[in-house]
Amino acid sequence: MFTTTECRRGALRLAVLAAGCAWALAAQAQVPQDRHTGGKLLLTGGVNSVEGTGGGGLTPWALIGGYGESNQIGANAFTTRVELDDFALDVHGVLVGFSNRVEVSFARQRFDTRDLGAALGLGRGFRLEQDVLGAKVRLFGDAVLEQDSWLPQVALGAQYKTHRQGDIVRTLGVADTSATDVYLSATKLFLAQSLLVNGTVRYTKANQFGILGHGGDRRDSYRPQLEGSVAWLLNRHIAVGGEFRTKPDNLGVAGEDAAWDVFVAWAPSKHVSVTAAWVDLGNIVVGDQRGAYLSLQIGF
Repeated sequence: MFTTTECRRGALRLAVLAAGCAWALAAQAQVPQDRHTGGKLLLTGGVNSVEGTGGGGLTPWALIGGYGESNQIGANAFTTRVELDDFALDVHGVLVGFSNRVEVSFARQRFDTRDLGAALGLGRGFRLEQDVLGAKVRLFGDAVLEQDSWLPQVALGAQYKTHRQGDIVRTLGVADTSATDVYLSATKLFLAQSLLVNGTVRYTKANQFGILGHGGDRRDSYRPQLEGSVAWLLNRHIAVGGEFRTKPDNLGVAGEDAAWDVFVAWAPSKHVSVTAAWVDLGNIVVGDQRGAYLSLQIGF
């Protein structure tokens, strides 16, 4: 569990991020809204996941990130903080969408091991780091425009994950320190009901999203995992919902469970959004990990 000092530091980091959110909201009020802003509806580009991809906080959607429509470019920069029972995760990244067809993204994850780092002889608060390079292409369907069809928008994506401390995570018995996840997402937006539903099938062997490498002593093969999101638009600026994500269980020393969250996202304009959530990532080495999630996204 957290020490008093760690709780204060975690609270301070969340407070700093919250202050950054407030500053961004005040700043965006001074930005004129003109016809060159992307043509999508608010929130239909999703937010940035913990792996940088456009969608929910835990799962990718078939929607292309950013607000660019055909012949337009949309882009986001984001920062995310997740405070868990025994660990913390910071993620920073960028995303660019082209013509509402192709998306590319980059994210760097920093996982604070806190007491576990000391137990492993790495030092209290040692940070494991991973880079995630993502790409996604819309195959068919248009979740916004095709309201008269039951056909969802479908996209194929990939995330290349590479660990920055490969030698260290290999001591846990992982098979690889870099690998590529491949996923297929289908998203349906019911505008009349203000409801978005997403389903994703991911082929992966990542341990804890890849933060603990890929594959292990239990198994070292790609397996399909299921992910889902439901979001309800309370109005054009606010969405609430939940997500779940199953994960492979490859390491004997670190059993793994499914993750889920409940969230609220607020987008006062197409230039800024704030997402807060309660997240449960399941067991991570020393026990179940739950906590607060806060993310700030700025873009167009």
